Amino acid sequence: MEAFSKIVIIGLGLIGSSIAHAARRGKLAKEIAGFDISADVRARAAKIGFCDTVPDDIAAAVKGARLVILCTPVGAYKSVATAIAPHLAKGAILSDVGSVKGAVVRDVGPLVPPGVHFIPAHPIAGTEFSGPEAGFASLFDGRWTILTPLPGADAGAVARLRGFWECLGSQVDEMESGHHDLVLAITSHLPHLIAYNIVGTAHDLEAVTQGEVIKYSASGFRDFTRIAASDPTMWRDVFLNNRDAVLEVLGRFNEDLARLQQAVRDGDGDVLFDTFSRTRAIRKAIIEIGQESPAPNFGRDQKKP
Repeated sequence: MEAFSKIVIIGLGLIGSSIAHAARRGKLAKEIAGFDISADVRARAAKIGFCDTVPDDIAAAVKGARLVILCTPVGAYKSVATAIAPHLAKGAILSDVGSVKGAVVRDVGPLVPPGVHFIPAHPIAGTEFSGPEAGFASLFDGRWTILTPLPGADAGAVARLRGFWECLGSQVDEMESGHHDLVLAITSHLPHLIAYNIVGTAHDLEAVTQGEVIKYSASGFRDFTRIAASDPTMWRDVFLNNRDAVLEVLGRFNEDLARLQQAVRDGDGDVLFDTFSRTRAIRKAIIEIGQESPAPNFGRDQKKP
């Protein structure tokens, strides 16, 4: 695809820095500018060098940009959009990477000036690490990015953004923002909520010491701790801004959990076996479409604990 003359990344953490690395790898922009509210993060990003410029002023950062991507926590979107709206060039594309889309449409949409193409997006990729040092160019390779264009969105601008994400390595799909939020509530948001809760329960369990929890952690608990190590600001904003969908799937989860609780209490092995068989099939399907490694122990080095 033809390179953008200038792209701007606002928020230079894991996702923002990875976009910059991947865009540079694919030669997708003649200039990559970055901005972060934190002077320390700006200094660290400038030292790493994945952006061509890291201005101290957000207005200077977005000046002349053809693509602007919001990569801050979702709760900051409204204030960021307010700050940049007067400085966005006509014909520019404004997008984001938030895990919630309905709230983004609500908070950012009304602030977008005429002539600017607002196309929300969500790359389903990440690690438990954060900060500008955490980014890497291959983060999006083979992963999905979902675009949620608003009704009446400019088809050419949507195609341009789709092409950008494909060149970053993503597979791209489109869906309505409300449906996106329900899908992600079950595939991402609820698992994170459960992980935070399980690790918190282990921490607070008085009959088991914290040292024992750490020393004797089985693989299942270790995987929960990886998820629970994710950025707390980002996930706080996700749950506050997708509360309806999260509460809907949480209600269903609690019903299913109560059924399993009853099966354990009653010694009903058939219910347990049937549930475990169905869930194992989901894991197999995820591996078959290339979204997870088929290697034992999730591909970890077997020599390491």
